[in-house]
Amino acid sequence: MGLERTDEELMLAYAGGDLLAFEMLYRRHRGTLYRFLLRSMRNHRADADELFQETWSRAVAARERYRVEAKFTTWLLQIAHNLVIDRFRRSRPQASAEEAEIVFNQLDAPENEQPERVLSEFEQRRKLQIVLEELPEEQRVTFLLRIENGLGLEEISEVTGVGRETVKSRLRYALARVRARFET
Repeated sequence: MGLERTDEELMLAYAGGDLLAFEMLYRRHRGTLYRFLLRSMRNHRADADELFQETWSRAVAARERYRVEAKFTTWLLQIAHNLVIDRFRRSRPQASAEEAEIVFNQLDAPENEQPERVLSEFEQRRKLQIVLEELPEEQRVTFLLRIENGLGLEEISEVTGVGRETVKSRLRYALARVRARFET
């Protein structure tokens, strides 16, 4: 058990030519990375698939420049986050109207006819997804990095390239919106 190598050790080994080290990293982090991208791309699977491949391609290309300055997951998610931001910048004018229409359609959907009934796990996840889609991009990414990926404030700051206080503020606003939505 104590012989298992850290992610950082594996990445350094991969940079040195150990292909099995990369396979191990890929197996460890493919799920986390894909879930982050899928949620960040608002469930547009084709975009998430493309960015998933691009993230790993960039990690492979940067292997010789990799330095252990942060956790491997922080480094990998920072690459993914930058790709998501680039994608939104390129497609914002066309996508924003479509995304707004999807959100409005979901919000107009009839609520459960029995409000006293406890929401099922599926309904709660659906409600959370709608709330996440309503959040501004910066708040959604911060929320996902914290709640879904378990990153701390400093790590989120590194991934997103903003100060710790900005991360705290974004997280506070996101949590307030999520709580408010679940209280109604």
